[in-house]
Amino acid sequence: MRRLGTGIGWRPEIADAVEEMPGIEWVEAVSENLCPGHLPDSLLRLRERGVTVVPHGVSLGLGGADRPDPGRLAALAERAEVLGSPLVTEHIAFVRAGGALTASPSLEAGHLLPMPRTRDALDVLCENVRVAQAALPVPLAVENIAALVPWPDEELTEGQFLYELADRTGVRLLIDVANLHTNHVNLGQDPAEALAELPLEAIAYVHVAGGFERDGVWHDSHAHPVARPVLDILTDLASRVAPPGVLLERDENFPSGDELRGEVEAIRGAVEKGRAAATGTGAAAHTRTGTDAGSGADDAVRQRLGLAQAALLSALVAGAPVPEGFDRVRLGVQARALAGKRADVVGKVAPELPVILGARYRPAFLAYAQDRPMTGGYRRDALDFVAHVLRTAPGDEDPGVRRELREWWLERSGPVPRSARPGARLARATRRVLLRR
Repeated sequence: MRRLGTGIGWRPEIADAVEEMPGIEWVEAVSENLCPGHLPDSLLRLRERGVTVVPHGVSLGLGGADRPDPGRLAALAERAEVLGSPLVTEHIAFVRAGGALTASPSLEAGHLLPMPRTRDALDVLCENVRVAQAALPVPLAVENIAALVPWPDEELTEGQFLYELADRTGVRLLIDVANLHTNHVNLGQDPAEALAELPLEAIAYVHVAGGFERDGVWHDSHAHPVARPVLDILTDLASRVAPPGVLLERDENFPSGDELRGEVEAIRGAVEKGRAAATGTGAAAHTRTGTDAGSGADDAVRQRLGLAQAALLSALVAGAPVPEGFDRVRLGVQARALAGKRADVVGKVAPELPVILGARYRPAFLAYAQDRPMTGGYRRDALDFVAHVLRTAPGDEDPGVRRELREWWLERSGPVPRSARPGARLARATRRVLLRR
């Protein structure tokens, strides 16, 4: 693998700090947040300086029952080519379920959800990965995710699952040590055992991120400092293999540039400590042929997986009954976390809504989200939320708030923005006056 070195996740909120940070050799940017024809100036300046930029996808859903969407694959490929990236990355997760395969409504999670570690699911994932590899101009690496909820009746450990995936497809692995820690706290899975089972030569790079623990549940927030146990797992990994790249992820609650630099230095220190302790007795390297040693995923296998994923996602976002074998309490924690994330992201995508609604925004959105799943992206979700508020607002609703929400919805719900010409604005204002009479 190409050596990447030490990097940080590029986000617009910390763009200046990233540019000024010494020793940053590469950055990772969320693919879906980039427009190939209008790349941020900060990323362009970093590229001119020779800093590698890797697009990191979050919406492909390689762990879903359906085959990867060609449009999403084309978009990921385009970003890799525009950025001159040496590889692209995605997640071992499902992000949507339902649809034609299961003859049920299509549901969007708005989040990365774990797939069951079964032979059927592995067959589906391997085929989906091969489809993605064939469509991308550069190598693909896939990331292990954090989970709050375990699937019942799993057949493989996380390490075994990742090993077989890499062995059968030749795909690279993006190992998130923070997610290994999350799964240790939430699911009782030993990160050292997972590392021991991995094909270490398949590692493309490593993610490190922060989180927090509440009521015995670890939340992989990407909004808190990196915890010492996460750095210890990184040291363990580095004692087994020299990781080609290590990257700090931070998505919210951005600290000062000095704090970010301190976290990057702590990551460097953890890697150096591991390399100093390397004994050569870690997991042996394996030759990966990239040929599938298992059966293919036929339509019946995909349908079984699709039905199981649709049942789980329906329970999480649509108020459906909890599927048999799942922990109801943990499922409730996950459902609340998903609704909270939706509220946060919609508030960023449509920042006018928290301003218009004030303190009412979050409780109103959480109430709306209880049994109304996402059917599209977050922009569609914002429009649906406002339409719901306008339909269900009580009679004593502040008319000014209602008027602002209606104007916001009308401005964004059509195929093109409403005309800003003076005559058109005057006509809209006249209609508003007449409607209020």
